[in-house]
Amino acid sequence: MLQEKLTKRQLTIFNFIRKMIEGRGYGPTIREIAEEMSYRSPNGVMCHLRALEKKGLINRTSNRSRSIVLTEEAAEELHGFPLVGRVQAGALMEAVEQTERLDVANLWPQKGTFVLEVEGDSMIDAQIASGDYVICKKRYTASKGDIVVARTGDGEATLKYWFPEKNRVRLQPANKKMKPIYTKDVKVIGVVIGVVRKM
Repeated sequence: MLQEKLTKRQLTIFNFIRKMIEGRGYGPTIREIAEEMSYRSPNGVMCHLRALEKKGLINRTSNRSRSIVLTEEAAEELHGFPLVGRVQAGALMEAVEQTERLDVANLWPQKGTFVLEVEGDSMIDAQIASGDYVICKKRYTASKGDIVVARTGDGEATLKYWFPEKNRVRLQPANKKMKPIYTKDVKVIGVVIGVVRKM
């Protein structure tokens, strides 16, 4: 996360800038930041703003009183992970990408992370139910027993335990009523690292 690069004071200033932008739609002036931070002079703010700009969190436009804006990368981090679609936890289904976002950014690392909404009940014994959101780390390999998002050769995606066997892969559901899927043509596209459930 970009904020991990910041000192404590830089983080405080950045959070104030973010709060002002989210609350009223535009950034604070240098004087407003100085007042918030109890600086006697606006000059004390300038070195921190230069640091935030250098670290890729803000941009500033000269000769404008309200010139502080979040960079595209910082703004994207603040609005969560891409909600890229839904994944079937029962029978296979086509993976369809979406453009929504889910803000659980403070719980998991951001780089290479995406979210899928679960449909079906094949993973209920793993405490993953229909309507849950699985947080996935983008990967192309998995360890035996990982819960993965797997894509078959015909473009369908499913959420299952990953068990490589001699000449095939067993996609194992976590539901005693369901049988495993055996396939040779399958790829890992992500490994589950968390679950979010709306109660």
